[in-house]
Amino acid sequence: MRVLAAMSGGVDSAVAAARAVAAGHDVVGVHLALSRTRDAMRSGSRGCCSKEDAGDAARAADVLGIPYYVWDLSEEFARDVVDDFVDAYAAGETPNPCLRCNEKIKFAAVLDRALALGFDAVCTGHYARLDASVPALRRAVDDGKDQSYVLAVLRADQLRHAMFPVGDTPKPEIRAEAERLGLRVAGKPDSHDICFIPTGDTQGFLAERLGSRPGSMVDSSGEVLGTHDGVHGFTVGQRKGLGIDRPAADGRPRYVLGIEPVSGTVRVGPEASLDVSAISARSPVWTSGVAPSEAFACVVQVRAHGGTAPASVTPSGDGVEVALAEPLRGVAPGQAVAFYRPDDDGDRVLGSATITATA
Repeated sequence: MRVLAAMSGGVDSAVAAARAVAAGHDVVGVHLALSRTRDAMRSGSRGCCSKEDAGDAARAADVLGIPYYVWDLSEEFARDVVDDFVDAYAAGETPNPCLRCNEKIKFAAVLDRALALGFDAVCTGHYARLDASVPALRRAVDDGKDQSYVLAVLRADQLRHAMFPVGDTPKPEIRAEAERLGLRVAGKPDSHDICFIPTGDTQGFLAERLGSRPGSMVDSSGEVLGTHDGVHGFTVGQRKGLGIDRPAADGRPRYVLGIEPVSGTVRVGPEASLDVSAISARSPVWTSGVAPSEAFACVVQVRAHGGTAPASVTPSGDGVEVALAEPLRGVAPGQAVAFYRPDDDGDRVLGSATITATA
């Protein structure tokens, strides 16, 4: 097969490309230039789109003996990932930009271009497994690195042209393999946080773009406890940085329970009030390509790592209703809810949807 290997400049994508070469595929490497200010994108282990990363990807491609190109997708990334992130926070939601990047950039813009150029598949360093004959997306062998959640937005037609060569191997073994291959990125730190916020200061990033939008901080009784500069500075489940100058009556910490962007109200209360038993979600994507016609049992996941529970999912119009068998805590609109089969060790992804409300 002709394979386009997306090479971020990290060890995972480098080894994924190496494995595609070893499997006998005709491999071409491509680095995605996603930032409009790439000179300033690397700070320690943060980010993944700097000139340093492009150089690391180029050197890995040279070691592997494959052609290498850089594709500038910064406009698409700014529109579909960064702007989407900012708009979601302004609407009182908590988005996952990595999930959106996989959906809109790596397996939409990149895959579409790759297929148009005559490639058969796009290969990435994501930690997930793929049974291409179904297609079936599964959790990675390394639970601590599993990225099936952020890939659960992919459609069946996209999965048929995807390759995840490192998903069957624990991360330490991937680094050892890179060392054996002579790849300089073998010991390179993993990227962390949000790649387009290299400082890690999400609130500062949002404040710079959204400005001040004052509102009230209220408790469950409706008492105003203080004011804030904008709902974009908060997310459901947040405990620190609330700016409340007095403790709760019982002396226990307060948490953000809900965000109302129209009125600018942030509701806070006790930790126990974060528990939810039902989730409504929109725009479901089914990895089989076929939407279920009736309710089904599954295991749901609401965060990239953790936040899982048995559930029953019922299709409803252009969305789904999720009834949880046991409560989950701190579930926020804007997050994705991913569905996994309850058998097969709960590792097969059925699909996902975007959370709109909880109860």
